[in-house]
Amino acid sequence: MKIKNVFTNYGEKARAGIQYAAVCALMSFLRVLPRAFDSTTALAVGWIVYRANRKLRQTGERNLQLAFADMRRRERRRIILGSFVSVARMAVEFSRFATITPETLRQTVDVEGLENLAAARAGKHGVILVTAHLGAWELAAFTLSAFGYPFSFLVRRMENPKVERLIDKTRTRFGNHTIDKTSAAQRMLKILRTGETLGLLVDINVPRSSGIFVKFFDRPASTTFIAAKLALRTGAAVLPVLMPWEPRRQRFVLYLGAPLNIERTGDEEEDVRRLTYLYTQTIESFVRRYPDQWLWIHKRWRTRPMGEPNLYKM
Repeated sequence: MKIKNVFTNYGEKARAGIQYAAVCALMSFLRVLPRAFDSTTALAVGWIVYRANRKLRQTGERNLQLAFADMRRRERRRIILGSFVSVARMAVEFSRFATITPETLRQTVDVEGLENLAAARAGKHGVILVTAHLGAWELAAFTLSAFGYPFSFLVRRMENPKVERLIDKTRTRFGNHTIDKTSAAQRMLKILRTGETLGLLVDINVPRSSGIFVKFFDRPASTTFIAAKLALRTGAAVLPVLMPWEPRRQRFVLYLGAPLNIERTGDEEEDVRRLTYLYTQTIESFVRRYPDQWLWIHKRWRTRPMGEPNLYKM
C-alpha cells in the first residue's frame, strides 16, 4: 500500500510539473509574438479549440436557442466561434501581463468612465465592481491596477499549486489582491467597511441555495445576490465594469459605468432582488451589444426554479 502511494504521489507531482511547464511555454510563446499577429493568433487558437470541443459547442448552441429563439443556425455558429476567439484573444493579452507597463497599456486600451470609479472611491463606503465573462475580464482587472486603482476580487484556486502561484503572481503584479471564493465572506465585508474596492463576476449560474432567480434574456436565471446584499449592508457603491474588444477601434475598451441606483425600502429581500436584477440587466445589455464576446459555453440556465425541467437535457 505504501509503495502504491509513493508511485501515486510521484505521478501527481510529475503531472503537475508537466502542466506547469506547458503553461509557461505557451505563455512565453504568446508573449513574444508581435502585436500585429494578435488577431490572427486568436482566430487560429479559437478555431482549434472550437473544433476540438463538441460538447461546449452544443452548450453554446443551446444557450443561443434559449436567448435568441429566431436566430439562424449559421449565425449561432458564428457567435460561438467568436466566443472561443474572444477567450483566446484574452489569453494572448494575459501572457503579456508579466512584462507589460502602464505606458504600454495606454497604447493598447482605451478607458471610459474612470471618473465614475474615482468619485465612488471618494465616498469612503467601499465600491463593488460587477462584471461578466465578456471580452477581456482579466485585462480589465489588470488595467485598473496598473492605472492606480488596485482592488480585491474572488477567484477559484487552481488544483495545480505551481500554476496557481504563477497565475496569482501575474494577476497581482500592480497591487491587486485575490480572494479564495471558498472562504470569502468575512474578507469581503472587511474590504468594503474599510472603504476599499471589491470585484465580483455576476453572470454565471449558481446553485439554488446561493442565488435568486432574475430574468436574463427574459428567462429566469439563478444569479448570485452577494453583490446586492453587500452593497445594501455596507453602503458600498455598485459600478458595472466591462472590457469588450472594439473591432472598429482595434482596441480593448474598458467601460466603467455610473453607480447603479440602489433603493432601500426596508424590505431587504426585495431590495436585494431589485439590485440583482438591475446589474443582471446591465450585463445583458452588453451581451446583446457584443454577443460573440460572451461565454456562451457556460450553462447559464442550468439551475431551474422548482418544478421546471432541465433546459439542457435534449
